[in-house]
Amino acid sequence: MRILFAYVTIILLWSTTPLAIKWSVEGPGFLFGVTSRMAIGTACVVLLLIVSGQRLAWHRKAIMTYLAVAVQIYGSMLVVYWAAPYIPSGWISVIFGLLPLMTAILAAIWLKERSLTPGNLLAYILAISGLWIMFGSALQLGYDAVLGIIGILIATFLQAVSSVWVKRVDGEVPALCQVAGGLLLSLVAYLTTWTIFDGRWPVEISTINLLSIFYLGVIATPVGFIFYYYLLIHQSATKVALITLISPVMALLLGHAVNHEPLTLKIVTGISLILGALLIHGLLDGLASSKQTKLSDNTPD
Repeated sequence: MRILFAYVTIILLWSTTPLAIKWSVEGPGFLFGVTSRMAIGTACVVLLLIVSGQRLAWHRKAIMTYLAVAVQIYGSMLVVYWAAPYIPSGWISVIFGLLPLMTAILAAIWLKERSLTPGNLLAYILAISGLWIMFGSALQLGYDAVLGIIGILIATFLQAVSSVWVKRVDGEVPALCQVAGGLLLSLVAYLTTWTIFDGRWPVEISTINLLSIFYLGVIATPVGFIFYYYLLIHQSATKVALITLISPVMALLLGHAVNHEPLTLKIVTGISLILGALLIHGLLDGLASSKQTKLSDNTPD
């Protein structure tokens, strides 16, 4: 039940986060938006750490885990915020739908996971076809849109590297401590980056900017990251990455309803292909689990 609750929560958060990111950078700028979010998020996570009575471990594996987490929190998120103004918010989630394929490839190479079976490859190909249909037309929108797409692809790859690296380190660090350690390292990097390349307080900050930053800092960052790394502890990196095949659908619908972003026939076609990929993957996982259960039941004591 906890695993299911974590999955549902992350899907809901990842569906709303792209739009909140876009709103948070319109005006204040992407460096202020992401730095202020992480500062608020770090304060919330450290407070949770104190209330729960947990302490950060500083042995070698723990430090490596924090560094791996920081690859996502600093590296991936910084690029996402930079690219957000160039493309519709729904496209951020759509392009992140490539995460399962990137994670599967890295997990197969780095973790020796059996994540590239023929059936799973079929599901990934179907999903990628849907994603390609949905954002392929963006190449016709101009140079900025191309930069945005390239940026989100880089961010997606960095998140895949981060999740697989965390699994490979296997530092046995609780999810809350993973996020706290990663955030503390990332916040230092964010403050340094903001000071060097910006360093100015925004002249004007709208209500929607403040609400978006507050939502991302207080809810999306602590809750989303903690549940994400909780799932990485208890599930394979490839299974966790499959969240990004569900959240794009909700993100696109939300962007269309709230931010008046286009929802064309191509996007609907892409959504259908993604849902088909999810169905295939779910059926294959169910069959694999059933076979494993039968083999376990038939194993002599």
